[in-house]
Amino acid sequence: MDRFDAGYGFNEEAFVVADRLGSHTYSAGDEMGDALLDVLFSRSHDGLHVFDGELRLLQVNTAARLMREFPVDRMLGRTLPEILGAFDIADRAVIEHTVQRVLESGSPAFELPIRVRSRTEPAAEAVVSASVFRLQRPDGKVLGVAGALTDITVRTRAEAGLRLLNEAGTRVGTTLDVFRTADEFCDLAVPRLADTVTVDVYDTVLRGHAPTPNSRERAAALRRAGFRSAAGPEQQGVPRVGEVDTYPPATPFRAVLETLAPKLLRRLTPDTSWLDARRPRDARILAAGAHSMLLVPIRARGLVLGLACFYRWRNPIPFDHVDLSLAEQLTTHSALCLDNARQFGRERSAARILTGRLAHHEKLRTEAVDLAHAYLPAGSGGAWFDIIPLSGARIALVAGGPSVGQGGADPAAMGELRAAIEVLSDLDLAPEEILERVHDLASRPQSVPAETAGRPTPDPAPSSCLYLVYDPITRLCTAASAGHPEPVLMHPDGSVETLHVAAGPPLGQGISHYQMMERVLPAGTTLLVYNSTLLADLDVTAQSLRAQFAASYSVTASASSPQALCDSLARGLGPDRLSHDAFLLLARTRTIGSDHTDAWTFPNTPSAVSRARKAATRKLAQWGIEADLVDSTSLIVSELVTNAVRYSRGAIQLRLILGDTLTCEVTDDSSTAPHLRRALDTDEHGRGLFITAQLARRWGVRGARRGKTIWVEQDLG
Repeated sequence: MDRFDAGYGFNEEAFVVADRLGSHTYSAGDEMGDALLDVLFSRSHDGLHVFDGELRLLQVNTAARLMREFPVDRMLGRTLPEILGAFDIADRAVIEHTVQRVLESGSPAFELPIRVRSRTEPAAEAVVSASVFRLQRPDGKVLGVAGALTDITVRTRAEAGLRLLNEAGTRVGTTLDVFRTADEFCDLAVPRLADTVTVDVYDTVLRGHAPTPNSRERAAALRRAGFRSAAGPEQQGVPRVGEVDTYPPATPFRAVLETLAPKLLRRLTPDTSWLDARRPRDARILAAGAHSMLLVPIRARGLVLGLACFYRWRNPIPFDHVDLSLAEQLTTHSALCLDNARQFGRERSAARILTGRLAHHEKLRTEAVDLAHAYLPAGSGGAWFDIIPLSGARIALVAGGPSVGQGGADPAAMGELRAAIEVLSDLDLAPEEILERVHDLASRPQSVPAETAGRPTPDPAPSSCLYLVYDPITRLCTAASAGHPEPVLMHPDGSVETLHVAAGPPLGQGISHYQMMERVLPAGTTLLVYNSTLLADLDVTAQSLRAQFAASYSVTASASSPQALCDSLARGLGPDRLSHDAFLLLARTRTIGSDHTDAWTFPNTPSAVSRARKAATRKLAQWGIEADLVDSTSLIVSELVTNAVRYSRGAIQLRLILGDTLTCEVTDDSSTAPHLRRALDTDEHGRGLFITAQLARRWGVRGARRGKTIWVEQDLG
């Protein structure tokens, strides 16, 4: 028997190894040739696949046979297309073309990257670098091709992980905002590491605190701060971003928070014991078909901030320990960014409380109101007020402080509530809903900061709060109160009355129940907002305050200057007699007339995009808007209306507002909120909101009883 038959299963006529070293050619009869064959087929770590001239697989070496997830040795005699089709291989046509070219031309191909997945359950994946050579006899007869495959899976994954970590340094933590940082973290990890990522943080993080590793409060409720799914930006998690939930006992979520040890769950099935379809979170996991999960606690500087969860449901490859290590490194970086945002929010709020400054003090005139204020310090902190711009040219006047009889309040505690209110304002919630959520925050037990662990901490004192919103287009004023004094209303003719706002319980006291007041105000109405300690210290009634307000209005000659009116009222009240900090906040309402706003309603058809773009362009031309701004607005309108056509069913409304900024709003009947994502170069869709964000000064989503409004603001100059 021929030695090829005995050693490798084919004869010399079927296969001759031709290898040139310098100018010498080794034939199959040489001892060196035998040794070379032995190395290639028995000792090499690289897989060797030999095909004949018709690209049928003749033989594989030991290294190829040892890849149990990809049993190529069972496919001897099959053609290359049949072998490629047996596995989940990307770019099969490219591989076939390359091998055929090598067979015909004789020019070898080097380092052809091939990503291959098995069709087994669970799936396995490998990345190999293939080099292909033509086989021929010394007389030039072509016998076939040989492919040498080097497994580069470990190296490829390491390089991808390093790139991801490098990007985290520039893409996560670009702002000092908890929600934005969590969103950036999720956006980075999907889909390169996971198909879905969630970030839940303790509510106390929004108030500047977080439990320590030894705290018993690690079983407290957490708030969803970030969510991203490979299914698309319109997908929402359970709970939704901004909502609060708790992790049930006897689940991996609770176990990770209790032990603070990351956990890898390689296999999830509908029969997994801890999954309960009656729980909304578990029902979503089951419905999505998640088959693998990573849980990583979010820790930074000795505090526990929350939990990051990674799921795979589209990618069939289950997570492994390499993925867990990468997730831990990403979470560690993001945890530091989240903690920076936590500390910044706490220190900024405390500083603003102590100085009594407005959140947006640099701008006392807005398109909605003319502002004036007087802060009357008496040495005890806690009284505060904020002016918060909202979407659609609206403005929120927010005031708070210690309830009557509580004495001086902790400025840091007031700062925590103030920071939470400002964060919730970005969600465009109704006044009563904001107060209910803040009441929920204030009613929960306080976490003990690491630096004060072991010291007794008093329960937080109840706080009053007034949240008032004014719309300069409709002149509608809405307000809700948590035990705060009612505002005073001065009409343009000088008459004064109390704006009746039903007072619910102070924040952190009793059961939350708040009612929203709605009233249309005449143009030029002046609102007076103040804190409860003002009347208590001066021993005056609301009626006498109204009289003093009217008198100051008369003295200042109909109050041509809101600041002059505010200063006159402060002097008349006698601030020298105050024992607690007090403030006065005046807001004279303005209106945006029909000549500075316009709205259109379009049917939900593809033609709505061009119709909306043309309508917006005509209106901007009438307003004399610069060409560059017209172009960017036209693009924004096209992208937003396109999304509305794609994801909603009912009519679509477009509104333009020309004020201090140019605002574009698109309203549809879908309650699904979009998410900003970065599309790949090969994606055909997904860039609309990203482009819009680049052109905008700021943008957001405002919910409604039915549907939503996406709004975009652009600077005029």
